[in-house]
Amino acid sequence: MQRFIAPAVLAVAVVLGGCQASMPATPTPVHGFVTDMKAFDAFIATHPTPEQFRTAYPDVLLVMPGTVATMEYRSNNSRYFAELDKDGRITGGHFS
Repeated sequence: MQRFIAPAVLAVAVVLGGCQASMPATPTPVHGFVTDMKAFDAFIATHPTPEQFRTAYPDVLLVMPGTVATMEYRSNNSRYFAELDKDGRITGGHFS
């Protein structure tokens, strides 16, 4: 009987650990313009949806492909031109 306890406890730990890992973490909103490029690049590497981007960076203007934008140049990382994959997730882009 006791030899079944350890595998059972291990199985429960694996299942609960799997549930924990599958729950998406809600990013803390970064207010203002993008200054931490390393954190921003790591966020983009997760291929967020436009809504996730707007939640994480509410003060950065997200310009989607096909959207009309002015030709002004911004040097403060306040406007991000996104590149999307076929599912509509952001895969990259550039500031302008």
